Amino acid sequence: MRDGAWDFLSKPVDLDHLSLKVKRALENRELFFQHRRMEEELEHKRQFKSIIGNSRNMREVFDTMSKAAPTKASILITGESGVGKELVADGIHELSPRKDMPLVKVHCAALTASLLESELFGHEKGAFTGAVSKRRGRFELASGGTLFLDEIGEIDQNIQIKLLRVLQEKKFERVGGEQTVETDVRIVTATNKDLKAEIEKGNFREDLYFRLNVVNIHVPPLRERKDDIPLLAAAFLKEFADENGKKIEGIQEKARSRLYAYEWPGNIRELRNCIESAVVMCQSNNITVDDLPPALRGAADDGWIHIRLGANMEECEKIIIHETITHCGGNKSKAAETLEIGRKTLLRKLAEYESGGSEEK
Repeated sequence: MRDGAWDFLSKPVDLDHLSLKVKRALENRELFFQHRRMEEELEHKRQFKSIIGNSRNMREVFDTMSKAAPTKASILITGESGVGKELVADGIHELSPRKDMPLVKVHCAALTASLLESELFGHEKGAFTGAVSKRRGRFELASGGTLFLDEIGEIDQNIQIKLLRVLQEKKFERVGGEQTVETDVRIVTATNKDLKAEIEKGNFREDLYFRLNVVNIHVPPLRERKDDIPLLAAAFLKEFADENGKKIEGIQEKARSRLYAYEWPGNIRELRNCIESAVVMCQSNNITVDDLPPALRGAADDGWIHIRLGANMEECEKIIIHETITHCGGNKSKAAETLEIGRKTLLRKLAEYESGGSEEK
């Protein structure tokens, strides 16, 4: 027993007594695993508190982040504009051994080639017109920490060559300088472009791509993770209601149906702006369809349900239920009748989806 045995039996064995002990052992085992799952879920939420999501797609993102963050490997984050790639970069830094060192960010598309070179590598006094003093670049400022290069697909060929050298040799020279500077930086990059297509066009170096893409994290668009809409909408609603001093309890079912029906070309950024606009326009305790931006007020389903290949049964069930409710104009009784399930069953499943509780069953 001291070494970990659950219980013991004496001879001769009483089968009723044995059955009771086995039952209790199984119950104890289930309680143990439930407790462990709860601890893992709490740790999961602590690690990724800045990223809202509980869908299968996002759990895959979290899993890759957890595995890659503690290493020194370069990470390339891909995904459409507005999906939250910068938040993923923040999470990787926070989960890494470098979390107490600087996280330095550069938005590459916002700078010309010459300015980007100076921004990354720094410059010596007199290196060009306006260089009145020596300036350290982002590689020096991020030494020991993480350097996040957003929109990496926009940098020009000359900068690509210099960046490749830094990744290979961990050293560089400032613009206009001769002294070699050594750096210890973890590189995380992001792009909304297809870099393989850019390589074929001759716009991006293949050797640099392989250096940057040691680990790839693809952040799915919102239309492929609609299960996360309630969580995201609730978080944005609270944020903007507090910011504007309004007491808004929630979103009416018909308005929620519009959120599900819409395809979200602008992804989470667009959803955030939509909820902010709705909060500003709302004059009651709940967001209604009339409070939503025009594009969402006109959103309607086409009578078909679209499910991506590779979705598991749980994910398919969620999509079918949500899409059926939308198709029925938010009428849960009619949706339950259409699906040939009880209304209580439908409400229970909806509650599980919003709380994430269905994963624990």
